[in-house]
Amino acid sequence: MKAALDGRQDPSLVIAGRTSAMGITGPEDTVARIKAYEAVGVDAVFLSGVTNTDQLAVVSDAVNIPIFLGGAASALGDLASLSAAGVRICLQGHHPFQAAVKATYDTLKALRDGTPPSEITTTAPKDMMKRLTRDDEHQQWMRDWLGGEMAERD
Repeated sequence: MKAALDGRQDPSLVIAGRTSAMGITGPEDTVARIKAYEAVGVDAVFLSGVTNTDQLAVVSDAVNIPIFLGGAASALGDLASLSAAGVRICLQGHHPFQAAVKATYDTLKALRDGTPPSEITTTAPKDMMKRLTRDDEHQQWMRDWLGGEMAERD
């Protein structure tokens, strides 16, 4: 962690310590590890293996840095209680990735099975794609660096 902190060049980069100790050695060891991370100056802690509110409370009461929960169990409560416990990020599993894999599979299968691309209706709308891919910035870069603008593509 010291090396990561010393090597940080962008002050907006968050350095988070990570531990899975909760599910292996328990709350006391988890707190000791987080306190060591705090002592060297990490910005947050990524916790894996927290399964109930008692475990989270032990950590929350003992540490002063933001908590990032990985794979939070439903027994940990709602967003308000998580926030009150110092949780700033709470992963909810890999659902977005799994949804993307299924959408990619379904689209490729439909195309392989002969569905014309124009009949695929589950794609993101153009305005969303432009916003998410930062099309305005890309067009500006094309003008700045290549002296032109890309033609709009479907």
